[in-house]
Amino acid sequence: MSPRTRKVRAATAGRPSARRRSRRPGRGRQRAEDRLIGLLVAVVFAVALAVTVVNWLLVHWWVLAVAGGLAVLAGGGWLCHRRQRARWEAVRAQGLRYGLAQLDALHHTRFEYAVRDLMRRDGCQDAVRVGGGGDLGADVKATDPYGRRWVIQCKHRRDGLAGSAVGTPDLQVLNGTARQVHGADIAVIVTNGRVTAPAVDFAEQQRLHVVDRRTLGVWASGSRPLWELLRAVPPPRKPTALP
Repeated sequence: MSPRTRKVRAATAGRPSARRRSRRPGRGRQRAEDRLIGLLVAVVFAVALAVTVVNWLLVHWWVLAVAGGLAVLAGGGWLCHRRQRARWEAVRAQGLRYGLAQLDALHHTRFEYAVRDLMRRDGCQDAVRVGGGGDLGADVKATDPYGRRWVIQCKHRRDGLAGSAVGTPDLQVLNGTARQVHGADIAVIVTNGRVTAPAVDFAEQQRLHVVDRRTLGVWASGSRPLWELLRAVPPPRKPTALP
């Protein structure tokens, strides 16, 4: 073998042949065609199945009638159940009562829910508990039947009167956010414990309302709405059928 022939073979040894190079794109096109054919077969099968079902239903139209009737009955039953549940909830709310011992035993979160439920009992259908991190001084919000917006801050004391007293700083937080941030017409602080005398004075100066343990006991164990137990609440924003 001549030196020139050896050089030519060495230069072309690492190159794939033209036949090899031409096979790869052919295989890729084959796979794409196979996928396309598979997709077309699936579409044709789906269309054929849909046509078959439609034709069957046109012949057996009573099946659709029965299914529609069952759907109407199910929907009507669900609606009746929901209305009945709403009526029972209204009855339960109207008869809601709490004793101070019950309120003392609650976790502070459950205490906030109890205050929310008492507001609902009084006719505030939109009463909601919003307390938690970043609540900006509002634990419960509600709109009474007279159109007044209530913002309530709850201070639960596990030991009741023996617990720490609610002081002026607590009222200052409520005063700083209730009207400006939450749009309150009536700002209230509710506690099952004590309230210091300076805090009571501050509340009167700033037109805040304090529900102390005594007032809470009357409100929670009776049936009178909270606005009947507080002094100097704002006048109604709208007329109502309530007395």
